[in-house]
Amino acid sequence: MQPSVIACDLGTGGLKAAVFDATGRTLAERLVSYETYYPKPSRHEQRPQDWWGAIAACLPDLLASTGVERSSVRAIVLSGHSLGCIPVAADGTLLQTSTPIWSDGRAEAEAADFFRRFDETAWYRVTGNGFPAPLYPLFKILWLRRWQPEILSRARWILGTKDYINFRLTGRIATDHSYASGSGLYDLRTRRYSEPILDAAGIDPGLFPAPVESTSIIGEVLPDVAASLDLPPGVRVVAGGVDNSCMALGSGTYREGAIFCAMGSSSWLTISSGRPLLEDNVRPYVFTHVVPDLYISATSIFSSGTSLAWVRNMLLPDIAAAAEADGADGYEALMKLADTAPRGANGLVFVPTLGGGTSFEGGPSVRGAFVGLDLKHTRADIIRATLEGVALGLRAALDELRRMTAVRDEMIVVGGGARSPLWRRIFADVFDCAIVKTNVDQQSATLGAAALALVGVGLWPDFEGVDALLAAEPPDRPDPAAKPVYELALAAYRKAATQQREAADLLSKLRSLSQ
Repeated sequence: MQPSVIACDLGTGGLKAAVFDATGRTLAERLVSYETYYPKPSRHEQRPQDWWGAIAACLPDLLASTGVERSSVRAIVLSGHSLGCIPVAADGTLLQTSTPIWSDGRAEAEAADFFRRFDETAWYRVTGNGFPAPLYPLFKILWLRRWQPEILSRARWILGTKDYINFRLTGRIATDHSYASGSGLYDLRTRRYSEPILDAAGIDPGLFPAPVESTSIIGEVLPDVAASLDLPPGVRVVAGGVDNSCMALGSGTYREGAIFCAMGSSSWLTISSGRPLLEDNVRPYVFTHVVPDLYISATSIFSSGTSLAWVRNMLLPDIAAAAEADGADGYEALMKLADTAPRGANGLVFVPTLGGGTSFEGGPSVRGAFVGLDLKHTRADIIRATLEGVALGLRAALDELRRMTAVRDEMIVVGGGARSPLWRRIFADVFDCAIVKTNVDQQSATLGAAALALVGVGLWPDFEGVDALLAAEPPDRPDPAAKPVYELALAAYRKAATQQREAADLLSKLRSLSQ
């Protein structure tokens, strides 16, 4: 039996884990979900113990799968959702039961206060942190200092998501450059935490682990932990990376100018390059790539798959439920319904900022809308408009990337949304470019993480093994007949999105008064 590695993607909605052999072939995979909690407006929290519970539930089941030889496992590696802020004591004890995840925007006041002392544009140019500033750990720490100082005073470390799991596996505190680059404190050019930013924030740099390369081995799984997870002795833990960068590697986006679109709970467009793409108004968000000497620069929308889930659960629950009662897929039933509506959804436009927006979309306080609702609109129009609204939101972001750099006219798509033929056709028509789905869609982050482990333990000499695993399906190309429809839809979308940005402050106050 040839050697194998375990790769885990600690995502927003759950843990995806898989065993890969030394060629990169998937031997087994599992998914375990966990909850996100919304205790107050703008607060999005998860329980780190739930992440560990997902690991504990998943790994023994994986190792018992047909075709997996437990003794062949050489390493485990994690990809983790970004912008985590997990305070732990000196012995690694969690200091909070629930911690803010990447989309948590509670720290608006703390960010505003910081930028009275440190120029916001200068901060962005150093860090490349183009998400709304309150989402970054720097400002979540400042929120802790203001509202829960007893927690921060007891904290020895502030950890990211996958770094907390790595600590539980090895007993060692560590992070990597890709995850550290989303801290709000990391200088992209020096690849170190920025002393001027730390000084302005009044934060002890010792709270943060020194970054290592994503392929670095940070230790072995502790013997008692290995026994509880049914792992063999001596399994090494590779540092891993932030999910955005791992997904880029797993989709083949690790050379200059390569680009992909991720279609998941949130969706984003990501370009790999030898320099960070920084622009003061659009504010692409930049991470250090898990591949040395590269960066990934991206624009995104926060609520894509989550918007679809909201429409399914709140507006069309009977359709999905009826399909699932018959043993069919609820989302496929929604796609079939959407396909009966015409392009342009009979003039209905959806702005998919239900959970807040990026800086480009209007920030954390902006919210979504159906615009142009008419008594004649059907449920098919509603679901079609939802799919088109996500594509239009990304098209607006894509146009900004096209303005900044050369973008290929062929786009790889990955993630759960990439499985829908209808959604791929909509993306091709709205983006006005070919859309290519490979055999790797929801597995791109785990494949990217697996590549880090395979290189880290010496089973691969470099990352080119990823290319051999990507097999493309026939591309979806734009239909010329769709162009005039989506040109009008895009113009209407831009106006609708502007209206939502302009109304954001008023609606935020209204929500507060309505609690």
